[in-house]
Amino acid sequence: MKLNKAVLDEMRVKPGEPANLQRRSTSHLATDWLGPRDDDGQDTQRKKVAKEDLSEFSEELSAAQELLWASGTHSLLIVLQAMDAAGKDGTIKHVMAGVNPQGCRVESFKQPSSEELRHDFLWRGSKALPDLGSISIFNRSYYEDVLVTRVHPDLLEKSHELPSGGPDEKFWRNRYDDINAFEHHLHRSKTRIVKVFLHVSKDEQKKRFLDRLDVPAKNWKFSVGDLAERAHWDEYQHAYEEALSATSSTWAPWYVVPADHKYELRALVGAIVVDAIDRLDLAAPSVPAEGLAALERAKAQLLSEA
Repeated sequence: MKLNKAVLDEMRVKPGEPANLQRRSTSHLATDWLGPRDDDGQDTQRKKVAKEDLSEFSEELSAAQELLWASGTHSLLIVLQAMDAAGKDGTIKHVMAGVNPQGCRVESFKQPSSEELRHDFLWRGSKALPDLGSISIFNRSYYEDVLVTRVHPDLLEKSHELPSGGPDEKFWRNRYDDINAFEHHLHRSKTRIVKVFLHVSKDEQKKRFLDRLDVPAKNWKFSVGDLAERAHWDEYQHAYEEALSATSSTWAPWYVVPADHKYELRALVGAIVVDAIDRLDLAAPSVPAEGLAALERAKAQLLSEA
């Protein structure tokens, strides 16, 4: 199953063009792919369609991952970025549910360690890259170094990369150029990159924060630091706008996925990942004639056993 190309094109940030986050809806796409909304506002039918599509995408992803592993010619890097409570963890859980854990790993990027600070900002990302035949998911990524540090430039004081006089526009532009060059190198080295920004609204974030506070079983998900970062909402939106606009390329495009409705978000991310692997046009490795003969002998031996 493939999602309508128009849907994928609408989410993709065109290289060289602004991301236009302010103009993008956090709740739906202009290209209708789920059908009409229910009169009662519950969107029961749309949720059903999204759930069915996600199930199909998960099955296809499982088969595609097996082919990726068998061919061993490419790897896939999925970069997930978002504001807090946008649904990164849940998306990974639901979209990758059928994937063989032997060929897939999730890397979460927190505050850089003292060791990481002694290297360039891309180092910790490069050492977590997937092997050929594998998938790596970055739950946050090296993009934090043009997002969090842009909102909180004082964090750069711990880094040897802080320029005298503090970071200016040239500093950030250089970092965008470094990211583009790094990702272009990965693409040429057979690592395909899919970058997804989960676009959640400030109102929906508030709703999810309150849910975490009201439900005891979800209390652990809430951090007072999340509230502190929410106070910088507009600054983060500006940082994301700049970063996505500067780093969406033909070899590593950004997709902006509306994240206010989790059922729609998860199906869309599943479709993006499946599309990325499908475009590799992979084929199962063929067995040479002598290998086939050996297989036939092995089969005959097994069948001859009492």
